[in-house]
Amino acid sequence: MHNTVRARMAMHLVVSSELSFRIAVDLDYDGDDPFAVRLTFHLPGDEPVGWVFARELLVDGTGRPTGEGDVHVHPADEDLGETCVVLRSPAGDALLRAATAPLLAFLARTDRLVPMGQELSGGELDEELASILSTTGHENAG
Repeated sequence: MHNTVRARMAMHLVVSSELSFRIAVDLDYDGDDPFAVRLTFHLPGDEPVGWVFARELLVDGTGRPTGEGDVHVHPADEDLGETCVVLRSPAGDALLRAATAPLLAFLARTDRLVPMGQELSGGELDEELASILSTTGHENAG
């Protein structure tokens, strides 16, 4: 059984209201890290640039503005046909614009692998909670 979902799609790196570049973007989802999506974009002549953020942020951002901190996702227009992903770093901001349909297709595939809301179930949740509590206990001991 495959535990990953991968998709390559074209997005536009928006430089200004008049100028954008079509670039290749890879989306990766690993069922072993069920809350995260990795977005990697490829600029000619540069090393690939990767960002990791919550899958839920991408899901929510296709329908309404969402995000805090370094990653914001929002519909580009009222008909929800395009989605914008804003990446903020000390080196500058990047605005990526993509057709929403391929994003939704990718997210549907991730949902078949690990359904939203079921990232941690039963024993996994107990193990995760025990791990957090044991780490917290060690930090505060003494």
